[in-house]
Amino acid sequence: MVTVILNCDCGEGVADDAAILPYVTAANIACGGHAGDERTMRETLRLCRQLGVSAGAHPSFPDRVHFGRRVLPLSPEAVAQCVHDQVQHLLRLAEAEGIALVHVKPHGALYNHAARHSAYAEAVARAVAACDPQLVLVGPPNSALIAAAEAIGLRVWREAFADRAYERDGTLRSRELPGALIEDPSACLAQAEAILLHRRVRAHDGAWVPIEADTLCIHSDTPGAAVRAAFLREGLARAGVAIARPTR
Repeated sequence: MVTVILNCDCGEGVADDAAILPYVTAANIACGGHAGDERTMRETLRLCRQLGVSAGAHPSFPDRVHFGRRVLPLSPEAVAQCVHDQVQHLLRLAEAEGIALVHVKPHGALYNHAARHSAYAEAVARAVAACDPQLVLVGPPNSALIAAAEAIGLRVWREAFADRAYERDGTLRSRELPGALIEDPSACLAQAEAILLHRRVRAHDGAWVPIEADTLCIHSDTPGAAVRAAFLREGLARAGVAIARPTR
């Protein structure tokens, strides 16, 4: 049986987390870089505990103005410090709230930059390991981020997206281009089924691209996210895909 972890980005102040979290099994919690503060982190951790959703950190470039979607001119050492500080903050709050963090997924520009550039991938991986070597690092399949994590012994989840379009080279289509977001629930489900059942995804130009994933993301920051998440979860169950809740 095919098994997948469903994840979503949350605690960002732009979505109804209580509406979408019941349909996923892992939450990527903004921890101050692009969004989030101590109050939202605690609230989201409590929601995760209440709903039985695994909690993870969602660190970013320190860029609240652009929501972490622009690459900042920081050295790998500075990026490592940013990631370490954000993850460590959420770890302290999670301990106080009685919930263990399971994973770390970089956000936005940091995620994409570390996926392509080994120095930044290694910086992120080192920072995560310094916080807790039992944490899982999430990144794109066949990326520098996954390679860097595996090289230092971190567990990884290879991630694909149900609601983002892909390019022919297997990268995500830029949000600045038309068609980057997939908002139709049926189209999201069709893409998820192609990825999980057939290990391929249709790129924006129509080409089929091979892909393998351990976890599937559906974003919470677009209108109708909770409806798409419910439709996706129910559709995958009908297709025989088991939805897993990860643990430590």
